[in-house]
Amino acid sequence: MPIKMIVGLGNPGKKYETTRHNIGFLVIDEIFKSCEVKVTQDKFKASYAQVTYEGNQLYLVKPQTYMNLSGEAVYAIASYFKILPSEIIVICDDLDLPVGKIRLRESGSSGGQKGLNNIIQLFSTQDIPRIRFGIGKNPLIETADYVLGKFEQEHIETVKTGIIQAKEAALMAVKKDFVTAMNLYNKR
Repeated sequence: MPIKMIVGLGNPGKKYETTRHNIGFLVIDEIFKSCEVKVTQDKFKASYAQVTYEGNQLYLVKPQTYMNLSGEAVYAIASYFKILPSEIIVICDDLDLPVGKIRLRESGSSGGQKGLNNIIQLFSTQDIPRIRFGIGKNPLIETADYVLGKFEQEHIETVKTGIIQAKEAALMAVKKDFVTAMNLYNKR
């Protein structure tokens, strides 16, 4: 199945811009730059752009519903443009991966990521490709506070490298297919 939509999860608003939870937005912003496009639409509870990439029609999406209700925007756009769950890549943060590490999976549980969980619930399937981006965790900080915090200075370069890898993996999945991208980027 060709990839028709890439969704970066995050929270709208200035105060969340560079938080760990907004890593999906940061990756989508890099994809926007690569495709030389800006957000052109604000509807379906999302900011998005439609682009042609390597001959493929592609929607780049940033839900504006806040993380826990991300599925509302993703489901509305997918339904309107007749995009199947298997034709979507969701990019989200992952507490269980080291900072900056990415992991591609074709399906599976949400792993506790509430935005991804909402998407899985609304589509009634776990078969939604995703790129999980490691944000690490700190047992001394409450999870909600940790994900809404900013990356430590010593992690900034690692995060930047991870954002570029996640962007490249997503675009490779569009250009080739998700399995090819998964096989290459999960080995890094």
